[in-house]
Amino acid sequence: MLTKKQYELLKFINRRLNQVGISPSFDEMKVALNLKSKSGIHRLITGLEERGYIRRLPHRARALEVIKLPKIEQERPHKRHFNDNQNNLDTENEYGKHLNIPLMGKIAAGMPIEAISDPSNTIDVPAHMTSNGEHYALKIDGDSMIEAGIHHEDTVVIKKCDQAENGSIIVALIDNQDATLKLLQKKGKTVELVPANKNYETQIFEADRVKIQGKLAGLIRNYR
Repeated sequence: MLTKKQYELLKFINRRLNQVGISPSFDEMKVALNLKSKSGIHRLITGLEERGYIRRLPHRARALEVIKLPKIEQERPHKRHFNDNQNNLDTENEYGKHLNIPLMGKIAAGMPIEAISDPSNTIDVPAHMTSNGEHYALKIDGDSMIEAGIHHEDTVVIKKCDQAENGSIIVALIDNQDATLKLLQKKGKTVELVPANKNYETQIFEADRVKIQGKLAGLIRNYR
């Protein structure tokens, strides 16, 4: 039987693997579970591993694989891991379908840039990256989310929403002018936009200055 924190962490890891195909960093896990130190994350991961829910893959940084989920959890375990570049791991028919969604322009994964509100183009994305609701795509400009596996010039698929849970990767609109892609951490009357790159600082704003424009649903990368 899992503790509440173990269950929350397992769901977070599995959701991130389903979204972007890589496991979250320990810092992302710490933020998502509202823990003060990474040592607590180490203990939770060890407990999940001992109970057979996850596996640490050797010789790969941050490589976790979800083996199973509790019976009450309906999300499908996802076995893609960090630096796994294989495509078409799932052969279900839905993975052959594509949808056309707006490509809205560039989003900063670094310092905020001027928000782009009109679609400049469209893009075909795999249907399994989307769910119910509206989606759009953005081109990444910058490297502040690189430790979350989001690189400069990647394309991210975003599900439109105005609410998100702590630890989500969101599109944040600041002062109705600047947009950025960051990890969300709400603390009372403030909102922290947390980078996934140790070279960048967390940005802190009063809650009414930040509007959530959507959260990460998938990622597309072209290898050249």
